[in-house]
Amino acid sequence: MARRARVERVTGETRVLVDLDLDARELRGVSVSTGVPFLDHMVETLAYYAGWGLEARVEEAKRVDDHHVAEDLALALGEAVARAVASGGYRVARFGHAIVPMDEVLVLAAVDYSGRPGAWVDLPFTREEVGGLATENIPHFVWSLASASAMTVHVRALQGGNNHHLAEAAFKALGMALRQALAPSAAVVSTKGVILPPGAGARGGAGEE
Repeated sequence: MARRARVERVTGETRVLVDLDLDARELRGVSVSTGVPFLDHMVETLAYYAGWGLEARVEEAKRVDDHHVAEDLALALGEAVARAVASGGYRVARFGHAIVPMDEVLVLAAVDYSGRPGAWVDLPFTREEVGGLATENIPHFVWSLASASAMTVHVRALQGGNNHHLAEAAFKALGMALRQALAPSAAVVSTKGVILPPGAGARGGAGEE
């Protein structure tokens, strides 16, 4: 069964279209267009290392700054991940992790697809923006992605340095961790025998063990 999802998110600030294939069988390649060059590069990097087929477009209803572009894309992408995982009956490996070096930088990412949304991101940026993307929106992108897909994410720099390298290593590591965590499994990986649907953990459910 193809694990695919198409999501359209429309707000007063943006219109987002995301077409996602977790197993890259149907979509060919990765294409992201947001009007923010570095965000395009980072999300394309994430999808490539996650092994996804991805087409994503963001159109702004009115230009404010890059915050809504990054946030709304992450929310739509997270919803697409949740729908695609649900289409496969939540049978995923669940856990994934990666440590990625990029020259002087070293970043760790870990994922638990459990129904408990949350993100803990520690990336010591020293610049306010890279390629038109405010560096404060990089942790916010990760948080929004985790929230909308109902997964736990940790991203932490073990060694900092060049801000471009830091961001790129983070998205590569997160992509690799997602590839592991969302890989198809023969059964639901939980001692309870069930993974809560997206949002259930946020509503006070016990989550998974």
